[in-house]
Amino acid sequence: MTKFRGIGGCLAVLGLALAGCTTTEGPSQKADLKEAARLNAQLGIDYMRKGNFELALEKLQKSLDQDDELGVAHSAIALVYQRKGETKLAGKHYREALDINADDSVTLNNFGIFLCGQGEFEDAEEVFLKAAKNKDNLQTADAWANAGTCAPRDEEGRVRAEGYLREALRLNPRHANALASLARVSYEKKDYLRARAFLQRYEMNSRPTAETLYVGAQTERALGDMTAARAYERRLRNDFPDSRETEMLEKASRPGKR
Repeated sequence: MTKFRGIGGCLAVLGLALAGCTTTEGPSQKADLKEAARLNAQLGIDYMRKGNFELALEKLQKSLDQDDELGVAHSAIALVYQRKGETKLAGKHYREALDINADDSVTLNNFGIFLCGQGEFEDAEEVFLKAAKNKDNLQTADAWANAGTCAPRDEEGRVRAEGYLREALRLNPRHANALASLARVSYEKKDYLRARAFLQRYEMNSRPTAETLYVGAQTERALGDMTAARAYERRLRNDFPDSRETEMLEKASRPGKR
C-alpha cells in the first residue's frame, strides 16, 4: 500500500509558538492552529506507521478539530479507520479528503484499495484510473497495477485488467504486483506458458506470496511438470499453512478431486 507523504513542521519551534497563544482569535492564532493541525497530523501518521492506531487516531482527530480542511489528515484518518475495520468512517473521511483535493494521488490510490476491499470493483477501477492519469502522480505504475488487480473478473474486465497491468510493466518492468497479477490473468486465460514466464520474472526480484505459489502450482500441473508443481505446493504448505490458497490446495488434493 502506498505510504503517506510526510508533512513538514518543526516540533520545538511550534511548541514555543503555541505557548504564547492568547484567548482572542486573530490571524496569528489561526495560523498557529493550522500549524498545530499539521503537526498533529504528522504525529498521527508517524504513530500509524508504527502500528499504534489508537494514538494515531487521537492525534489525527485533534488535527481535524484544529483544521477540518486539512486534506492529509482526513486521508490519514481514513486509512486508520480502514485498518481498524470501521468502513463507514473510512469511506466518509476518504470522500472528505477528496472533496478538499480531488487530485491527490495518494488519497485516490488508498481510496481505490478501500473500495476494492469492499467489493466495489467498478468504482475502484475508476478511482485508480484517475490516479494513474494524474500528471503529478509519482507512482503511476502502482495505480495502473492496482487498476488491473481490482478490475471486475468478467471477460471484459480481464481484458481491461491485462491492458492496465501491461501499462504498469511498461513504466516499471519489474513491478511485482503487475507481474503476479499478469501471471494469474494468463493462468485464467489458460495461457500457461505465459503465466509461467510472468511468474519466473516475478520470482527474480520478489518474495513468493501464497497466491503466486498457488498459481505456480496450478500452472505447472496444467503444463504437465509435476516435479515443479509439487515444489510449489510444498513451499505453499510450509510458508503459508493458514492461507486461503493452502486450504484450496488441500481440498483439491483430497481423493477424487484430481
